[in-house]
Amino acid sequence: MKSELPEFLRKVIKKYPKIWKSHEDMGRTVGGVKGIGGKNQQLVKLGISIGAGLEGAVHSHVRRSKEAGASDAEIYHAALLAITTVGWPAAIRALSWIDDVLKDIGGKGGK
Repeated sequence: MKSELPEFLRKVIKKYPKIWKSHEDMGRTVGGVKGIGGKNQQLVKLGISIGAGLEGAVHSHVRRSKEAGASDAEIYHAALLAITTVGWPAAIRALSWIDDVLKDIGGKGGK
Protein backbone atom coordinates (compact mmCIF):
# COMPACT_ATOMS: atom_id res chain seq x y z
CA MET A 1 0.00 0.00 0.00
CA LYS A 2 2.84 2.44 0.77
CA SER A 3 4.00 2.28 -2.86
CA GLU A 4 0.63 3.78 -3.89
CA LEU A 5 1.09 6.76 -1.59
CA PRO A 6 2.04 10.06 -3.21
CA GLU A 7 5.78 10.60 -3.49
CA PHE A 8 5.79 13.62 -1.16
CA LEU A 9 3.89 11.73 1.53
CA ARG A 10 6.42 8.90 1.29
CA LYS A 11 9.15 11.49 1.94
CA VAL A 12 7.29 12.83 4.97
CA ILE A 13 6.84 9.27 6.29
CA LYS A 14 10.55 8.59 5.83
CA LYS A 15 11.47 11.77 7.72
CA TYR A 16 8.84 11.34 10.47
CA PRO A 17 8.18 7.59 10.81
CA LYS A 18 6.92 7.78 14.42
CA ILE A 19 4.24 10.29 13.47
CA TRP A 20 3.12 8.08 10.55
CA LYS A 21 3.07 5.02 12.81
CA SER A 22 0.91 6.90 15.33
CA HIS A 23 -1.45 7.92 12.53
CA GLU A 24 -1.73 4.33 11.28
CA ASP A 25 -2.18 3.00 14.85
CA MET A 26 -5.03 5.47 15.44
CA GLY A 27 -6.69 4.36 12.20
CA ARG A 28 -6.46 0.70 13.20
CA THR A 29 -7.78 1.45 16.69
CA VAL A 30 -10.75 3.46 15.46
CA GLY A 31 -11.45 0.92 12.70
CA GLY A 32 -11.47 -1.88 15.26
CA VAL A 33 -14.30 -0.39 17.31
CA LYS A 34 -17.41 -2.59 17.15
CA GLY A 35 -19.98 -1.12 14.77
CA ILE A 36 -19.46 -0.68 11.04
CA GLY A 37 -17.79 -3.46 9.03
CA GLY A 38 -14.70 -3.02 6.86
CA LYS A 39 -16.29 -2.43 3.45
CA ASN A 40 -18.80 0.03 4.85
CA GLN A 41 -16.07 1.80 6.83
CA GLN A 42 -14.24 2.45 3.57
CA LEU A 43 -17.40 3.67 1.84
CA VAL A 44 -18.09 6.03 4.76
CA LYS A 45 -14.51 7.32 4.55
CA LEU A 46 -14.98 7.74 0.80
CA GLY A 47 -18.10 9.82 1.44
CA ILE A 48 -16.27 11.96 3.98
CA SER A 49 -13.42 12.48 1.51
CA ILE A 50 -15.91 13.49 -1.19
CA GLY A 51 -17.64 15.96 1.14
CA ALA A 52 -14.32 17.46 2.19
CA GLY A 53 -13.16 17.76 -1.42
CA LEU A 54 -9.97 15.73 -0.86
CA GLU A 55 -8.80 14.28 -4.17
CA GLY A 56 -5.98 12.16 -2.74
CA ALA A 57 -8.22 10.76 -0.03
CA VAL A 58 -10.91 9.92 -2.61
CA HIS A 59 -8.31 8.04 -4.68
CA SER A 60 -7.08 6.22 -1.56
CA HIS A 61 -10.53 5.25 -0.31
CA VAL A 62 -11.62 4.07 -3.76
CA ARG A 63 -8.65 1.65 -3.71
CA ARG A 64 -9.34 0.67 -0.09
CA SER A 65 -13.05 0.21 -0.81
CA LYS A 66 -12.19 -2.16 -3.67
CA GLU A 67 -9.76 -4.06 -1.41
CA ALA A 68 -12.55 -4.36 1.19
CA GLY A 69 -14.93 -5.87 -1.39
CA ALA A 70 -16.95 -2.89 -2.65
CA SER A 71 -18.17 -3.04 -6.23
CA ASP A 72 -17.56 -0.27 -8.74
CA ALA A 73 -21.30 0.48 -8.64
CA GLU A 74 -21.21 0.95 -4.85
CA ILE A 75 -18.24 3.29 -5.13
CA TYR A 76 -19.77 5.42 -7.90
CA HIS A 77 -23.01 5.48 -5.91
CA ALA A 78 -21.17 7.17 -3.03
CA ALA A 79 -20.43 10.12 -5.33
CA LEU A 80 -23.97 10.19 -6.69
CA LEU A 81 -25.32 10.38 -3.14
CA ALA A 82 -23.21 13.50 -2.66
CA ILE A 83 -25.30 15.41 -5.24
CA THR A 84 -28.02 16.36 -2.77
CA THR A 85 -25.62 17.02 0.10
CA VAL A 86 -22.59 18.87 -1.32
CA GLY A 87 -24.01 19.78 -4.74
CA TRP A 88 -23.73 18.77 -8.37
CA PRO A 89 -20.26 20.25 -9.06
CA ALA A 90 -18.70 18.57 -6.02
CA ALA A 91 -20.30 15.22 -6.89
CA ILE A 92 -19.15 15.41 -10.51
CA ARG A 93 -15.65 16.32 -9.33
CA ALA A 94 -15.72 13.27 -7.06
CA LEU A 95 -16.96 11.06 -9.89
CA SER A 96 -13.98 12.16 -11.98
CA TRP A 97 -11.60 11.36 -9.09
CA ILE A 98 -13.22 7.94 -8.65
CA ASP A 99 -12.92 7.33 -12.38
CA ASP A 100 -9.18 8.17 -12.18
CA VAL A 101 -8.89 4.88 -10.29
CA LEU A 102 -11.73 2.72 -11.66
CA LYS A 103 -11.90 4.02 -15.26
CA ASP A 104 -15.46 2.70 -15.50
CA ILE A 105 -17.75 5.65 -16.42
CA GLY A 106 -19.77 4.42 -19.37
CA GLY A 107 -19.06 0.80 -18.42
CA LYS A 108 -20.80 -1.39 -15.89
CA GLY A 109 -20.20 1.11 -13.03
CA GLY A 110 -21.84 3.96 -14.93
CA LYS A 111 -25.23 2.22 -15.10
